Amino acid sequence: MLTLGIETSGKTASAAVMEDGVMLGQTSVLTAKTHSQVILPMVKKLIADCERDIKDVGQIAVGVGPGSYTGIRIGVAAVKAMAFSLGIQCCGISTLEGLAYNFPVDGIVCPVMKARQKLVYAAVFRFCSGVAERLEDDMIIESEKLDSILKGYNEKIILTGDSAESFAEEFANPLYSLSPVHLRNQNAAGICLAAENHGFYSPEKLEASYLQLVKAEKDLIKSQSC
Repeated sequence: MLTLGIETSGKTASAAVMEDGVMLGQTSVLTAKTHSQVILPMVKKLIADCERDIKDVGQIAVGVGPGSYTGIRIGVAAVKAMAFSLGIQCCGISTLEGLAYNFPVDGIVCPVMKARQKLVYAAVFRFCSGVAERLEDDMIIESEKLDSILKGYNEKIILTGDSAESFAEEFANPLYSLSPVHLRNQNAAGICLAAENHGFYSPEKLEASYLQLVKAEKDLIKSQSC
């Protein structure tokens, strides 16, 4: 089974192809706000470089957030369109879980991503033999509260994600250590690996997971409160 992975929830646009547990290829580009222009050509080239055809793709996994509203929408829309066109199933993967799978060492891994002001996106996983058990749901949380939660485990914790370094510096806990710098950004390989432990379903069921209200929802609530 050929699995295509797509990740556009952050500044990096990434695609990966995995077949029967083997990662055939991955490509990532720091594109900031041009995901819509690069992701489909990137997928097409990667599949060709792996000497496969788009029709060989049997299922697609995509990072569904939290992260950039625009980036998430682009990835989800692209995957829905491809899945409908190819008549295949897809799977939405938490961006935080995908980050954790970038560095699936045995023990606790905590992805930490920038949200806004003093808030971060985070989750906690325990890995055993490359498989993650979720210990904490995806959350948007103050850094101080996340530090308090992590202290409660009282064991070594690997931090990853774009806020991992600043979080580790701020709280200076000797039990905190960082994943390698090249594995701290979202990438599609982690999405593919995480998808191996999830079920696939029809594309109409695929939904984004923002964890906080989008601007239109905030504006609606504000207007209703006036």
